[in-house]
Amino acid sequence: MVKSKSYIGISLVILVFGIYAVPKIVARFENHDIVKGDRLNAVANGNTTNPNLVVMGNAPKFELTDQNNSAISNETYKDKVFVLEFFFSTCASICPIMNTNLKKIQDSFYGNKNFGIASITIDPEKDTPDNLKRHAETLGIKSQNWHFLTGKKEYIYDLANKGFNLYAGQNDKFEGGFEHSGLLALIDKNGKIRCRKDEFGNPIMYYDGLEEAGIKALKEDIKILLEE
Repeated sequence: MVKSKSYIGISLVILVFGIYAVPKIVARFENHDIVKGDRLNAVANGNTTNPNLVVMGNAPKFELTDQNNSAISNETYKDKVFVLEFFFSTCASICPIMNTNLKKIQDSFYGNKNFGIASITIDPEKDTPDNLKRHAETLGIKSQNWHFLTGKKEYIYDLANKGFNLYAGQNDKFEGGFEHSGLLALIDKNGKIRCRKDEFGNPIMYYDGLEEAGIKALKEDIKILLEE
């Protein structure tokens, strides 16, 4: 008898739940709302960062002079995706390769006002604005958003080594008297350093500016950030 009453009680609960909940569930199906939630709505509305590209933090602020004697800073690239390198114009080793690869990237996104490149010299004594202008002309640079930048040596070396953690230094043992990283930094529209992950799930931090695989990955990720 007790068991019968328990079954009756459970049946009544189920019945009441069905009367209350089922119409609401049906309505959600009819309105295609069944899979919607705060997280999914955020994705649909474009309010989340692309999960494939890691945010490594804010890019260091800078203010330098370009090949046209114009003052250029990180604010110049505000709301733009841009790639940043450290180089010097008389370099005969890795710089020509990096510049050639960056020119390929420039050509891939040519005419896109939301993309730019910053090439910062580590030999500012030789790389005056006039010399950088000639260098840009020799490379055949057409983009108005590709700035070849110079300034005070100590400031630039602090920016490279302490700011971006991209090594640059003077070394007489190297051809040209300087050595530096062949890596490229990718910065998004909000001034954040971004990168993809390697095969082990670790952030790569920067992109290889010398190898085809690195440039291919960089192009793919620039496109992703331009669409964010």
